[in-house]
Amino acid sequence: MASKLWATMPMDQIAAESRDSKLKRSLGPWHLTMLGIGCTIGTGIFVLTGVQAATHAGPAIVLSFIIAGLGCVFAGLCYAEFASMVPLAGSAYTYSYATLGEFAAWFIGWDLILEYGVAGSTVAVGWGRYFTKLLEHFGVPALPVALTSAPLDAPDGFHLVPTGAFLNLPAMFIAAVVTFICYIGIKQSAWVNNIIVIIKVSIVVVIIGAGSFFISTHNWVPFIPPNTGHFGDFGWSGVIRAAAVIFFAYVGFDAVSTAAQEAKNPQRDVSFGLLASLLICTLLYILMSGVLTGLLPYQQLNSAAPVAVALDAHPQLRVLSTWVIVGALMGLTSVILVLALGQARIMLAMARDGLLPTGLAAVHPRFRTPHVATIITGVFVMLLAGLFPINILSELVSIGTLLAFTMVCISVLVLRYTRPQIPRPFRLRWPWLICPLGVLFCVGMMLFLPIGNWIRLMLWALIGIAIYYFYGRHHSRLSQLNKDAKASG
Repeated sequence: MASKLWATMPMDQIAAESRDSKLKRSLGPWHLTMLGIGCTIGTGIFVLTGVQAATHAGPAIVLSFIIAGLGCVFAGLCYAEFASMVPLAGSAYTYSYATLGEFAAWFIGWDLILEYGVAGSTVAVGWGRYFTKLLEHFGVPALPVALTSAPLDAPDGFHLVPTGAFLNLPAMFIAAVVTFICYIGIKQSAWVNNIIVIIKVSIVVVIIGAGSFFISTHNWVPFIPPNTGHFGDFGWSGVIRAAAVIFFAYVGFDAVSTAAQEAKNPQRDVSFGLLASLLICTLLYILMSGVLTGLLPYQQLNSAAPVAVALDAHPQLRVLSTWVIVGALMGLTSVILVLALGQARIMLAMARDGLLPTGLAAVHPRFRTPHVATIITGVFVMLLAGLFPINILSELVSIGTLLAFTMVCISVLVLRYTRPQIPRPFRLRWPWLICPLGVLFCVGMMLFLPIGNWIRLMLWALIGIAIYYFYGRHHSRLSQLNKDAKASG
């Protein structure tokens, strides 16, 4: 049993699957970069920037983005090396399978399903809020609150209670639309994402440029508000907690690696897409958070639409409000799109290896997409978005993202010492420094998250362990390959 848990997938087997993939290779370096930007520029800028400034960090939300960005740089460099060696769909799941063993791979893959699915649902709820605001802006009668709110909430952070609402229909609607786009093809999905990215990044740049002329430096004083007496409420603990919460906004560059099997030249293009999208998005996050907290006192930014609130406070900037709402809707749509693409391909990879039912690995004969996994992903995202509020969903995401990045950093360092002979088209310099720093940043931020996040992560992990024990280990393709090898030997 122990030997099966730590058995690793042979690198030659992974390389063969990469060459024999039925998925269509249609993505170049800039397609992958746009995928990363499309998944990263969304909730972080249009929702979390204001909320975390108002509740945890104040104007020092800028430092929170820098801390989160540094953690992502270290993890991103590790991802780039791994993606160049293992150009196969599945992201950190596949990487862990090649280095740490089957059980570690299952654990991280199960974590990624939570990360991507809940992140997509979180963004869908944010999309629903902006959609309602757009209707109000044009004087269109809004849907009843019972049809635009979650029927469940957790006022104490853990125990669910009914709210009296029925379903969040706008959030479920956008999840259904994105599922259809992902179903019909990766190239079509990529082009839709490219158009959205160009529009929303243009709007963000205009807001940063125009807003910079109306910044009041008095709003930045004190830059780090004093702690209120509660851990994580302002002060340095608040800055780091905000960094941990907003960290999931950086999951976009992880999503780039899930599309490696559909890249034209994965060894070169995936590394480029990972690092380019990460650097561009980190710069935009820092600039936007500085402008927002300069336009309006941070206490007034605790809104589902903080960018619109900040612009409305200045008559000269109100003309941009409509464009902000439109840009937010398009930006959040592209984030859901890339998250859905990523989760479906992680499920495909796990099913391909026998750890999930093989039907999830089916590829559509016409569209050449993992259509079964895409449909299940869509249903999962729709249900979560329709039933739960954004505060519960967002708390579930960050800790899973940080755990996944930690595993990647560890895996890269392990592989350097255990398999130094493997070709590395992108070779990380100073791995003995970069990998531990990635682990330090990610684990450090995890420790600043509330205990409820850890409890939910443990419950999800226990469910995953049970599935592996009763299904995965018995159907594992690697286990079967080892049995065949012993029989032939």
